[in-house]
Amino acid sequence: MNNKFIELEMGGGGKKSEELIGNMRKILNVKGNWKNIKDDGAVFDLGKNKLVFTTDAFIVSPLFFSGGDIGKIAIGGTINDLAVMGARPIGISLSIVIEEGFSQIDLERIIKSIQVVSKKTGVPIVTGDTKVTEKGKLDKIEITTAGVGLAEKIISNAGANVGEAIVVSGDLGEHAVALLAQRFNYQTKIKSDCQPLINEIQSVVKYLTSCKDPTRGGMAAVLNEMAEKSKTKFVLDEKFLPFKKETRAISELLGIDVFSFPSEGRFVATVPEKYAKKTIKILRKYNSEAKIIGKVVKGEGVYLKTKLGSEKKIEVPRGKLIPRIC
Repeated sequence: MNNKFIELEMGGGGKKSEELIGNMRKILNVKGNWKNIKDDGAVFDLGKNKLVFTTDAFIVSPLFFSGGDIGKIAIGGTINDLAVMGARPIGISLSIVIEEGFSQIDLERIIKSIQVVSKKTGVPIVTGDTKVTEKGKLDKIEITTAGVGLAEKIISNAGANVGEAIVVSGDLGEHAVALLAQRFNYQTKIKSDCQPLINEIQSVVKYLTSCKDPTRGGMAAVLNEMAEKSKTKFVLDEKFLPFKKETRAISELLGIDVFSFPSEGRFVATVPEKYAKKTIKILRKYNSEAKIIGKVVKGEGVYLKTKLGSEKKIEVPRGKLIPRIC
């Protein structure tokens, strides 16, 4: 049997990532009473409430950037994976692997950043682990977080229905811009959008039929995943795309598709048409750039309706983006 080697991919819904995860699922042969194991978190029925459990690992370069750092992304990302499923987080675990020689000042700065988000959201760090590895065996620091939350209503990313509106909680891709600009010494006023989304999502949770945060792979990856799982077609309107001019500019400068730019503090969702305007009105209390960007229709795939009326297919991101930015 020929041996295969792991290839680095942008992630977030890429074909190789799906194949890799699919193969691991076959080996693990997941059993038990857990549901939604292909969503952002697994769900366990507790009767009146549902327990949602999620985990994620973070390797970011640079570690510190305009608007945040690896610590803020780690706790915020796990909180958001619970929030997009309709859950209120109740506890986070924190596992840190540190390269020998890493700055203690930087480590304390990262931990303080985590503490700020924990205090702001009321979500405590309840358990964890720390390891130090030999110099050269790790790129400075890696953080793994897991979280649990409780929900009365579960929002699956497979819940979109024909006729619903597609909404975003604000402009997208600003996390990518902040990190890429710093990495390539590009001057910009844009800061990372990384932030916890509990309050925003809970304020409109009763209207949402599907929801996801566009992290790795950006909007292109998550919308393709939502459309495929929902067995529907997503059509975006070019006139209402949620990207600032500067975000598009750095996308063109670096030759990276803006639809693949990740965000760490935004969400995309589907909402019944009759609740769409109300949902946006509520979300604009948190972010004035919240808007309706398209519609769910019969068919499959994700498409952009251009100003000329034609439809352009938005593909799942492929290729490499090194090093990782979330």
